[in-house]
Amino acid sequence: MPRVKGAIIARKKRRKILKEAKGYRWGRKSKERLAREALLHAYSHAFKDRKRKKREKRRLWIVKINAFVRQEGLTYKEFIHLLKEKNIKLDRKILAQLAEEYPEIMKKILDFVKA
Repeated sequence: MPRVKGAIIARKKRRKILKEAKGYRWGRKSKERLAREALLHAYSHAFKDRKRKKREKRRLWIVKINAFVRQEGLTYKEFIHLLKEKNIKLDRKILAQLAEEYPEIMKKILDFVKA
């Protein structure tokens, strides 16, 4: 079998791992094995928390819409139901933004839905 010299590729891989682990504490920034393990955990947390961030944003939008709608004598659930009945296709992000920044427009939507 021919001899394979893989030192260059291996060194590149190690440097890449250590570069990504830069700023970590203790040996995880300088020792390859610890850095690799720390990065595996970091990647899994990053993936999981990207999903969690979306959930938390949606919850916040719902709270903002509910707070506005309750002042007008409806509940969030009733408001969303009326929107669907009237076939108004505004997502929760836009509705929350309207409720917070442009309450007069949100009030018009609410009046249209109630009528």
